[in-house]
Amino acid sequence: MRSLLSFLIAIKAINTNLLAAEAGMPQLDPTYWASQAFWLILVFTILYILISKIHLPKIKNNLDDRENKIKGDLESANEFKEQSEAKLKEYDTILENAKKEVSKILLESKNILDKNIQSKKNLIEKEIEKEILKAQKEITELKKSSLSSIQKISENIASNLIENISGEKLNESSIKAAVQEISKKQVDKYL
Repeated sequence: MRSLLSFLIAIKAINTNLLAAEAGMPQLDPTYWASQAFWLILVFTILYILISKIHLPKIKNNLDDRENKIKGDLESANEFKEQSEAKLKEYDTILENAKKEVSKILLESKNILDKNIQSKKNLIEKEIEKEILKAQKEITELKKSSLSSIQKISENIASNLIENISGEKLNESSIKAAVQEISKKQVDKYL
């Protein structure tokens, strides 16, 4: 359609006299229009063929390659994203398991330490009880031994007092019996 329209315009221009052609512009001279139209059509046809058959396929191939590369990169990025999400989930799972394990170990360690502390506490309490009983026995033995010493001292003091007051020496067995009788009554209060 276009070529028909341009052909009609060319014929119309050939039939009309243009003033510019007379002035010396050969492209406006109708005698050269047929050759100009021929070369115009030839050049544009060659350009069209070169562009459509050689350059456009190269450009289209480059665009297709670019698009395919971008699609491949996006697919790779999505795969890497999925892998990283899977690794992140795995890491979170491992972290949770580690926290649970640490809590379990801490609880077991605490229980073991509590048992050890309790057993050592019981052992120390038993040793303290033994020491207390031993000390009480020693105190009781000391009281008993001191009682016999006190009785002897009391007998000597009573004998000396009676001798000093009355001037006579009394029988030691009677003084000893009197001191033992008094000490038995008084000793029960302190033992």
